Amino acid sequence: MRHKLILPIACLFLAVMTSRAQTASLPDAPKPAQQAPQPPTQAKPANLSTKQANPEDWTVLPLAKSGLAASGFNAALLGKYEQPEYTRELLRVQWRPDDPIDLYVVLPHGVTRPPVILYLYDYHFDTDRFRNDAWCKQATQGGFAAAGFGSAFSLQRHHAPRPMREWFVSELQEALGTSTHDVQMVLNYLASRGDVDVSKAGIYGQGSGGAIAVLAAEADPRIAVLDLLNPWGDWPDWLKGSPRVPEEERADYLKPEFLQKVSGLDPVTYMPHLKLKGVRIQQLLDDTETPLAARDKIAAAAPGPDDVVHYKDITAHRNAWRKDGLTGWISVQLRSSAEVITDVTQS
Repeated sequence: MRHKLILPIACLFLAVMTSRAQTASLPDAPKPAQQAPQPPTQAKPANLSTKQANPEDWTVLPLAKSGLAASGFNAALLGKYEQPEYTRELLRVQWRPDDPIDLYVVLPHGVTRPPVILYLYDYHFDTDRFRNDAWCKQATQGGFAAAGFGSAFSLQRHHAPRPMREWFVSELQEALGTSTHDVQMVLNYLASRGDVDVSKAGIYGQGSGGAIAVLAAEADPRIAVLDLLNPWGDWPDWLKGSPRVPEEERADYLKPEFLQKVSGLDPVTYMPHLKLKGVRIQQLLDDTETPLAARDKIAAAAPGPDDVVHYKDITAHRNAWRKDGLTGWISVQLRSSAEVITDVTQS
């Protein structure tokens, strides 16, 4: 299959089928009575000409050195959906020209300034899961807020005039650099709202989202916990052996100049030095997307020997997930029980 010729159809088909497969056992989210666009909740003047005046530097992780203005964002509320257990908001946020981002924020009821967990799924996933009622209930269980968005080069963010032949791996430096900055900008936006606590945030990252989560944690001290599922990393070995890379393109990504561009954005470089409250690296032994050599180097780079959990296959991981839930492990790492209980208002 030639990636460049059928990428638009393949990307859409993969996103839809993957989302359906992973949420097939969950009940469909009820449709809200009204989803009409609402007035902006934030109207901070964004410097949308920043990229031309001061190009964003994809080689640096901290937002302060990236060329983006830390408070230069626009945020408009597009829809609000109320349920007995939570409120879900869909916002359109933007801090670059031609790159609006759909951000979902889910707030638990009865909790004042809940701590937040960010969800970064693999770039080829769409944002459908963030609209799923069962997912929202699980994500806010225990009094946590949830925020989710698509990384650079995800389906939602692949806008014209960007050619479809450019995708996450072909533009790996840009994809990793911009998405790492996006995480920090999202935290800045959430902090500006005043109704969410971002001082000790958690991130659940999967695949390419796991790689981004590690880079963001290195750059932003507000990130306290990482829960990673099959994270990408060790770019020389990953690019050499991953079936995600089309064979007709692989040679381009193994050239010294390409590898040099992403050498400073490799999660295995930063993992051993992360000083967080908790790190968990979950690896499925039947995962074919990450080559064995890369998987072993990612595991060896974990901050501690107990930070890596291996599952025989997807069934074993699903059984563990059913036991712990979506936020079970990460919520324990983020706070003691007293911290949330004292914030719960009595009805």
